[in-house]
Amino acid sequence: MEELLRVSDLKLQFRSMRGVVKALDGVDLVVHEREILGLVGESGCGKTITGLAILGLLQRPQAEITGGEIIYRGEDLLTKNDGEMQSLRGREISMVFQDPLASLNPVFQVGHQIETVVRIHKGVSKRESRETTRKALAEVGLPATDETLKRYPHQFSGGMRQRVCMAMALACGSPLLIADEPTTALDVTIQAQILNLLLRLREELGVAQVIITHNVGVAAQTCDRIAVMYAGTVVEEGPVVEVLSRPRHPYTTALYQCLPHGHTASELQTIPGSVPDLISPPSGCRFHPRCKHVLDVCPTVKPKPVQVGDRHWVSCFWATGEDGAALGGDDAAKSVDDAAQRAKVTS
Repeated sequence: MEELLRVSDLKLQFRSMRGVVKALDGVDLVVHEREILGLVGESGCGKTITGLAILGLLQRPQAEITGGEIIYRGEDLLTKNDGEMQSLRGREISMVFQDPLASLNPVFQVGHQIETVVRIHKGVSKRESRETTRKALAEVGLPATDETLKRYPHQFSGGMRQRVCMAMALACGSPLLIADEPTTALDVTIQAQILNLLLRLREELGVAQVIITHNVGVAAQTCDRIAVMYAGTVVEEGPVVEVLSRPRHPYTTALYQCLPHGHTASELQTIPGSVPDLISPPSGCRFHPRCKHVLDVCPTVKPKPVQVGDRHWVSCFWATGEDGAALGGDDAAKSVDDAAQRAKVTS
């Protein structure tokens, strides 16, 4: 498949009252056409910040990109000015934000909001924008009626608001969709509908997607590849079947083992320690203070991605050393079908 988006060695920091927050530390990602990439990790690991950085939505000068490239169809988005990025958002790359109610203007009808986006990016008449809006609503499974167009955001359920946001994101024919926690705060039935919708958008419209989620099971259900983030860096990336059936990074293994294995809270596992303070992050591998396989080199040298399988990369000295195969043992190897089933429990 042809490469659509490449993020290379992206580094980003925020200025705060306490100091400089080193939020992203060399993020590398690739998204191909008609592909769904899952961006997985704990809260605060940099998933959403990466998505916002791609679209140039971070507030300046508080947020500053200090290195790297974001290449979309051969062009570096970091070299574009605000006007060029504004024309690209919605037309080439769209984003569905985590809270659909906060993403929609409460005082405007949803039809008006979608039509405005269409007119701005496609330069069409009001009549043509209305027809495009109806088509977008139908594509996400909402009734394309005048009644739907005239309703306000608060008159929709959570799942329907999420569909409205998706319709807005797709109305201009964006080939790339970034979905930030698309199933958060939805019940199991609606979650399944949203995930099926994302799959259908890829199959029927060819929309490539980056799904940002903390839920490994959601990624197992929907994604072709998965990238695991920890403390502002990607520690493991590869085909979802390969990564979840044979995780190589200790953090990936620990994250998977945190999924519910039983029916009582006492059986839930956790990762020892806590997420590091990114104002003064650990040197070397950022996961080493919580890792049970830490080596002498880990606290001083940052590991680079090493290929350990077919399109499977990991940044870990232990995983790529003589004992790296230990991660493929019975304790680590889990089936992707099992992860997909657990998505219903962890939602």
